[in-house]
Amino acid sequence: MDVGSLIAALLLGFVCGAIARALIPNDAFNTMSGWQSWVASTVLGLLGALLGYWIFTGLLGIGDSDKFDWGGIVGALIGSIIVVAIGSAILKRTRAPRA
Repeated sequence: MDVGSLIAALLLGFVCGAIARALIPNDAFNTMSGWQSWVASTVLGLLGALLGYWIFTGLLGIGDSDKFDWGGIVGALIGSIIVVAIGSAILKRTRAPRA
């Protein structure tokens, strides 16, 4: 992986993580401080972007291997939304008060 691909992946993961957090109301990341919530969103966005890219481009054959193609971007966004939603649900469940 060259430096350009790494920067593109980080940028796409950050943007997809931010969009995914904006689309999921009342997520569990609101209870974190500012920089921690952004780090968590970026990491989950990167994981989701990787998952979405793999599903859309690798399995379904939508898009190609360019850094920014529509199939990869849509797949990364959908993957990020799914991963951020799952991460938020897990975080809410672990922080819930127990009776």
